[in-house]
Amino acid sequence: MSAVMIETAASDGIELRTAALPGQEQVLPHAALGLLADLHRRFEPARQARLAARRERQAFFDAGGLPDFRGDTAAIRAGDWRVAELPRALLDRRVEITGPVDPKMVINALNSGANCFMADFEDSTSPTWPNLLRGQRALQQAVAGTLEWTAPEAGKRYTLKPHDQQAVLLARPRGWHLDEKHLRIDGESIAAGLFDLGLFAFHNALALAAKDRGPFFYLPKLESMEEAQLWNEVLCHLERALGLAPGQIKVTVLIETLPAVFEMDEILHALRSRIAGLNCGRWDYVFSYLKTFRRHRDKVLPERGQVTMSQPFLRTYSDLLIHTCHKRGAHAMGGMAAQIPVSGDAAASVAANDAALARVRADKLREVTAGHDGTWVAHPALIPLARAIFDEHMPTPHQHHVRRDDVRALDGDDLREHLLAPALGTITRAGFQNNVEVCVRYLAAWLDGNGCVPIHGLMEDAATAEIARTQLWQWLHHAELPLGLAPSGTDAAREPLHLDDGDPVDFALLERALLNLPSRLTKCKDLPGAGRVKEAIELLDRLTHADILEEFLTLPAYQRL
Repeated sequence: MSAVMIETAASDGIELRTAALPGQEQVLPHAALGLLADLHRRFEPARQARLAARRERQAFFDAGGLPDFRGDTAAIRAGDWRVAELPRALLDRRVEITGPVDPKMVINALNSGANCFMADFEDSTSPTWPNLLRGQRALQQAVAGTLEWTAPEAGKRYTLKPHDQQAVLLARPRGWHLDEKHLRIDGESIAAGLFDLGLFAFHNALALAAKDRGPFFYLPKLESMEEAQLWNEVLCHLERALGLAPGQIKVTVLIETLPAVFEMDEILHALRSRIAGLNCGRWDYVFSYLKTFRRHRDKVLPERGQVTMSQPFLRTYSDLLIHTCHKRGAHAMGGMAAQIPVSGDAAASVAANDAALARVRADKLREVTAGHDGTWVAHPALIPLARAIFDEHMPTPHQHHVRRDDVRALDGDDLREHLLAPALGTITRAGFQNNVEVCVRYLAAWLDGNGCVPIHGLMEDAATAEIARTQLWQWLHHAELPLGLAPSGTDAAREPLHLDDGDPVDFALLERALLNLPSRLTKCKDLPGAGRVKEAIELLDRLTHADILEEFLTLPAYQRL
């Protein structure tokens, strides 16, 4: 691939390492590239410092250390302060839909009847260069009200509803840990998050501000208040550069890492002039729990189907988020229901669909009665169900009056113990094989340009695939049964790790699952990424055999795009 240099004096050092696509100059005009270069030069050293701090913290955890509340920020947690007043467009967020940034999804999500739509450049978008540019262009046209899309196979035409009938748009850039390899500034890849957020703001910030619709963002995978402060500095600079009022850009932070749950007050404080709430990014949070405790035998979790919000460490995380947000005047958003409706008229399909909807109903009822101010769904068909539950139990726009002061009864060591408690459960053969299948099928689809894949009635994205991948690594690299999986009242902590049917969890089990998978997948019609299944199997095999857990699945996979 030859590099294409921008040939203006103002653009010295800006290098696009990709062939130009049709319409690329509309998405990446010289002024936009200049803004991105400015962001990189100002903030890349600080980003690298924060990533180094992550590595240092993980080394502490690997050596046996445990997360805890910070002593140097106790005054922030004890202080009497609140975040800035919320904008009118974000006062009622009872149902939010999320999904990738392709034109069809953007139109359907904005028209869906949800209160908000999170356009996701991160977990549900495979970051191919065409996907990124098409997504930015789709959002630019959506903000302008001109976005249309015609299905190539059927000729069906999709258009936007009137502005006042659309969901409020929030964009989620990629996390601090990811690079955008196609754009290099002074020989360095720009941070993917700065590319996504900066480009969206360049095209849409002024138009959204004029409509009192933002710009609004979700910020993913933060691990500390310092990372939140870095985002705040970026956003302050963007407001000055684009001529926006201070605090015009509003954000919601996903609490989806274990270290971040111990710094929620501090993260709110760092962004207090612009933060609208925190969100329980539960699937990434489970992944972070696994990754944080990758060397802790007493923290290994059972198969992911058993790691539900009823587990103490997840329930406490959710309750503490509600308490912290409402104390500070911010929204406490609930998490994603990954279930999707099952099609078909057969009795089995009807039963499966009923069971899926029952799980969604129970999950949303749990969230609203716990005090959450809104929730996420992955499919438009779930919006009426989620809305009906929140309408019945939350007649007000939000529930900031539900303070959850009972959570403070677990203050100090008790609260920390609950947040770190391992989950009890088992590993079944079906659970092990499902993890393997989800990893391979998602990886194959992701490598083929599809970042959001329905598998067995669940919408799998990078977060859920990460749970499956990390569990496989952890199970296979722990030769002894973790304490959390030891039967109660036994001395089984030193016994080999086994499936619930007695077979050992070892690399032979993984090899058999990988060998059998291609023949099983031939039964799947229209398999996304079918041509890259072999490559996905090879990558998963390498990742699970590695002595050190790869930080993110998408890091080595990105090099193959």
